[in-house]
Amino acid sequence: MQPQKITPFIWFEKGAEKAAEFYVSLFPDSRVVQSTPMVTTFELAGVQFMALNGGPAFKLNESFSVFISCEDQKEVDSLWAALLAGGGTPSQCGWLKDRFGLSWQVVPKVFMKLASDPNPKKAQAVMAAMMEMVKFDVAALEKAHREA
Repeated sequence: MQPQKITPFIWFEKGAEKAAEFYVSLFPDSRVVQSTPMVTTFELAGVQFMALNGGPAFKLNESFSVFISCEDQKEVDSLWAALLAGGGTPSQCGWLKDRFGLSWQVVPKVFMKLASDPNPKKAQAVMAAMMEMVKFDVAALEKAHREA
């Protein structure tokens, strides 16, 4: 496979290879491409990433996150649990930080559809419901949309 022109490059203090191995275990069409003591290249669902064991000079934070577009509540629940396992921390509105410090957005596709409803009252109701959530709840989003 020819390298992507643009590849997200993630600075980990340490454990880049372990992080990559964990991430590829979660998504179909994923693999570790190459690993050295400093840099691990991996693909998640066909998208290539590079991870560096860069030491403590820089810390991961929420200014960079990986957005996952989930098919349904089952996929949201499964990825949410897996990414939090081993020391991750939930945030709000579908955001979490995994045990390696990388931020993720675990978002059901239906949210994007409902939140962009041309009826502003319905779209606002969905956004208001989402603002009260930690992990996305598809049934609650659909209820907010339906009742608006």
